[in-house]
Amino acid sequence: MGLLSNKVERDEIKPGDHIYTYRAVFTYSHHGIYLGGSKVVHFTPEKKPSSSTGKSCDSMSCPTFPDCGFRQPNSGVVLSCIDCFLRNGSLYCFEYGVTPSVFLSKVRGGTCTTAASDSPESVIHRAMYLLQNGFGNYDVFQNNCEDFAMYCKTGLLIMDKQGVGRSGQAASVIGAPLAAMLSSPLTLLMPGPVGVATATAGMYCMSRYSTDIGVRTDVIKVAVEDLAVNLGWTTHHEEEARDNEAPLIQL
Repeated sequence: MGLLSNKVERDEIKPGDHIYTYRAVFTYSHHGIYLGGSKVVHFTPEKKPSSSTGKSCDSMSCPTFPDCGFRQPNSGVVLSCIDCFLRNGSLYCFEYGVTPSVFLSKVRGGTCTTAASDSPESVIHRAMYLLQNGFGNYDVFQNNCEDFAMYCKTGLLIMDKQGVGRSGQAASVIGAPLAAMLSSPLTLLMPGPVGVATATAGMYCMSRYSTDIGVRTDVIKVAVEDLAVNLGWTTHHEEEARDNEAPLIQL
């Protein structure tokens, strides 16, 4: 494993691992939980499933296994084979329980956390429960695929709903311009491009570290069965029950 990524081979991953792959020429990474048997549960922007099978339209012709692309109505949590998840990309494994020095040495966010992982059984239980009940609305900054995978691994929930979620990618996107802005006064003390780059890099790393779930103070452990209640989500079961209620007759 290097400073930029944690590339692995398929025979190195185990059930309950948090895996990811890069998309759009390394522009961003997509994350999921490996279940074993070439199956992955991951979180995507909601797509309209086939009405007869409950499978997303882009996974209808998968030759690997029949349930590839399964998702519940009105949910972005989807079950895929690892081939469809990777889309010909390389496979990477997210690291948990790293030391602060290792975390800060990673040039790119969204590859590791100082938080410890729970047991593989707990991780898979959360992923399968959320496959059936959803993970709320997808939000690129506050509730994305990395947030989903990190919750499955740790059970940790950030209570500050106005801030950045668990995602290291989101922290990197926000941290880079923030670091540039905060480090600008330091150019008076560290003139020259090397000094500016050093100051900006240092501020960027510290900004990213301060948002890591392993060091934040606004996180709590939430059972997956209580997740919807804590966040005020409406599960698809509740929506279906409401839709099936008889309409009121106006007299």
